[in-house]
Amino acid sequence: MIKRVLQIAGILAGWLAAREWGAGWTDARGTWMGGAPAASGLEGALTAALGAMIGLLAATAAAGPAAARLTRGINRLASLPAPDLLAGAAGALLGLAAGALAYPFLSDIPRFGELLAALLALILVHSGVRIAWRKKDELTALLARGRVSAEEEEEAPRPGEHKILDTSVIIDGRIADICKTGFIEGTLVIPEFVLEELQHIADSSDLLKRNRGRRGLDILNKIQKELDVKVLIYEDPNEEREGGDVDGRLVKLAKALGGKVVTNDFNLNKVCELQGVSVLNINDLANAVKPVVLPGEEIVVHVIKDGKEHGQGVAYLDDGTMIVVENGRDYIGSTMEVLVTSVLQTSAGRMIFAKPKVFEKAL
Repeated sequence: MIKRVLQIAGILAGWLAAREWGAGWTDARGTWMGGAPAASGLEGALTAALGAMIGLLAATAAAGPAAARLTRGINRLASLPAPDLLAGAAGALLGLAAGALAYPFLSDIPRFGELLAALLALILVHSGVRIAWRKKDELTALLARGRVSAEEEEEAPRPGEHKILDTSVIIDGRIADICKTGFIEGTLVIPEFVLEELQHIADSSDLLKRNRGRRGLDILNKIQKELDVKVLIYEDPNEEREGGDVDGRLVKLAKALGGKVVTNDFNLNKVCELQGVSVLNINDLANAVKPVVLPGEEIVVHVIKDGKEHGQGVAYLDDGTMIVVENGRDYIGSTMEVLVTSVLQTSAGRMIFAKPKVFEKAL
């Protein structure tokens, strides 16, 4: 195939060279003969055909060695490793770019400008390929270092990305529903000492504690298998394996990771605030999404039991908010309208104080 291509190239080159030579010869002959008529079309065609024949013969004679050398060059390039080829191509492109920048200045030189520009381009391409091959290891290492740095930067945790769960919020179970809605982003961190505490509760002889511990383990299993949330079981190899205070260890871990503690424990919430650790309290979130009840509003409740103080009755909203009804003890077991007098909001929950509306009508 290479030989045929070279032969075709020889034919075209001989044909073009013969046409140019024939035109020049005709002009020169006309000048010598005092304006003799130009050559006929047949003469020009014969000259071009003769040139094409000579080009074919020359190309055929040179095609064998040229094809062999070209084949060896292609095979050598194919045997080179990909990094060498990429480095050589990059060096050649840089050399061509440098030659193109120098061409406008060299082409203005009379007679030899374009030749000098072509020679400089060849030298620059050759130099670029040689330099790139010699520096390929350094270039590869530099590119690999840049790629690793980019990956490390992507993998580096952002401040507050780690959400560290405590035992109470796992047993509570609402964390799974919150994660399912997508309101919590980042990585959920389950410290190993929290997992050990859950296992200890699940193995308790007390039926209530055992059920709570198993519920917590089921919640963790659900988060890992069913939800699209990244979960990390964290074990600090430098930490001594001892009981200690779980809350204190949670605070220490949150400081080390730069994360946030997720809890519904009121006391742990206060400890984290004193230690300067960010807290996500599930109870605060639940209270924030509860319907707003303002003093003076009327609501319908079902009084189910008596309160701590004399004459009080206790009712609950659908979301579990407790309503203390003044003088509501006499209405236990009945549904009634009450008038909200005040609302007490804490991290432990929301409590509404009200009085029967019938008293307001009586007044």
